[in-house]
Amino acid sequence: MAQTQKTCMTLLFALLLTAATTPADTIVLKNGKRIAALSVTREGDKVSYETQSGTLILPSSLVDHIERGGVPSAEGQADATKLSLKQPEAEASTAALSPVASEIEKRVIQNGEVDRNYVAQLEVEAHSGQAVANQNAAMAHHVASQFELAHSEMDLALADARTALTYAPENLVLLLDVAYLYLRSSEYTQSLDYLERARRVAPEDPEVSKLAGWAYYGLNKMDRAVAEWKHAESLRPDAEIEAALQKAQRDKEEEQQYRENESSHFMLRYSGGSEPLLARDVLRTLEKHYGAIESELNYTPPDSIGVILYTQQAFADITQAPAWVGALNDGRIRVPVHGLVDVTPELSRVLKHELTHSFVQQKTRGRAPTWIQEGLAQWMEGRRSDVTATALLAIFRSNPELTATHYGDNWMKLSNEDAAMAYAWSLANIEFIIRSDGSTDMDRILSRLAEGDTPEAALRAVLHSNYAELTHDTVEYLKKSYSN
Repeated sequence: MAQTQKTCMTLLFALLLTAATTPADTIVLKNGKRIAALSVTREGDKVSYETQSGTLILPSSLVDHIERGGVPSAEGQADATKLSLKQPEAEASTAALSPVASEIEKRVIQNGEVDRNYVAQLEVEAHSGQAVANQNAAMAHHVASQFELAHSEMDLALADARTALTYAPENLVLLLDVAYLYLRSSEYTQSLDYLERARRVAPEDPEVSKLAGWAYYGLNKMDRAVAEWKHAESLRPDAEIEAALQKAQRDKEEEQQYRENESSHFMLRYSGGSEPLLARDVLRTLEKHYGAIESELNYTPPDSIGVILYTQQAFADITQAPAWVGALNDGRIRVPVHGLVDVTPELSRVLKHELTHSFVQQKTRGRAPTWIQEGLAQWMEGRRSDVTATALLAIFRSNPELTATHYGDNWMKLSNEDAAMAYAWSLANIEFIIRSDGSTDMDRILSRLAEGDTPEAALRAVLHSNYAELTHDTVEYLKKSYSN
C-alpha cells in the first residue's frame, strides 16, 4: 500500500499532516479561472493565498472576486495519510530582486497568463549588462515561475526559475526556488546541487538546511537528513521540521544496527535478523522488476530508491499501518521479510507492487490518486480480475454506488473487507484501460496528472470519460471478459 499525495507536494517526504478543518476560499480570476486555496488575503494591489505549497501571490488586477468558505477542492485539502513539503518562506525577500518589483509583478501576469512579450522585453534590456536590468529580468521569471507553480505547471515553473537564476546567480530566493522545484519532482541530487550553492551564499539560513534534510531523506541518507534538520531547528524552531525530525529519528534508531547493500538503482538496508543472501536476492529481483516497469511506464526515476527489510514486529512498530497492509511505500519501500531465506514468488510480487508505486509517484510528481496507484501496482505484479470479476459484478447489481467508493483517497481508514473491494475495483479499472488500448492511454493519463490535471480531468482528456462512465465501461469489460 503506497501513501501518496495529490496536492502540490508531493512528494515522498515524511511530514504527516493533519486533516484540514477550516473552509477553503476560492479566487475567481477575471478570465473565469478559479483557484482553490486554504485561505485568501487581499492587501492593497496583491492577493496572497495559502496552499499546501506555501504562500503564493497574485496581482489584485487579475482577480474578479473571492468566494469565502467554499467546500475545499481535492487540491486544497490536507489528509492525515498524505505527505507534504512546504515551499521555502522566501516570499518576503523577493522585493530585493528588483527595485521595481511591484510593477513587474503587475505586468508579468496579464489576463490570467504570463505575458511572454513583456518578459522578453526585460530580457533584451538585460543584455545591456546593467545590474538593475538583470534584476528586473530575474524578477519577471521569478513571478512567472510562482504563477506556474500555483497552477501546477511544474515544467514551466522550473524552466522560469532556472532562467531567473541566470540573471541573478547568487540570489538566495532564486536558488531555493529551484532546489524546491527539484524536490517536488523527486530529483534529490539535483536539488542538493542548488542547495550547496545556496549554502555558500547564506551559510546559516535555516531554509537551506530544511530543504537539504528533505533531499537526504529522499536519498535514503537518514544520518544526513537528521543532521540537517537538527541544524535547521537550532537556527529557527519549526513545527514542520520537528515532526519530520521525530519520524526520521525513529527510522534512524530502528536502522542503527541494520546492514547495508546497494545496486545500480537501489539502496538497501536490512535487519541483522535477515539473511545476507536474502538481501542480495532482493536486490537482484528489484533490478529485474526495475527494467520491466521502466519499459512499461516509459519513465526512469532520477535517483536511487531506498528499500528497508524489517522483521514483522519492526514493520508494525515503525509504519503503524493497518493489519491488512503487507508492505508500504512512503518514499522508501518497506517490506517485512521475517523468516524468509530467499525471494519467494509472493515476495517477488510484493517487491514489484511496491516498486511500481515509486515509479508512479515520481512520474506523476505525487499526483496519482490511490486507485490508480493501487490498480496499476496490482497490474504490474501480474494480478488480473478473473478471480474477483463475479463478486464485483454482483456488487454492482446489488448496490451500484459501492463501485465508486474506491475513487476516494482515505484507503488507510478502510476495513479489511472494504479495502479488498477497493483493490479489486481499482485493478478492474486499470485492466480495462490497458486492455482497451495497450499502455498508451495509461501513459497519457499519468502524464496529464504530472502536468497538473485532476484525476477525473485526466480521464476526460484521454478516455473522454468521467468516473461514472469509467465504472460503466469497466463493468461492461468484466461482463465481456469473465462472465460465462
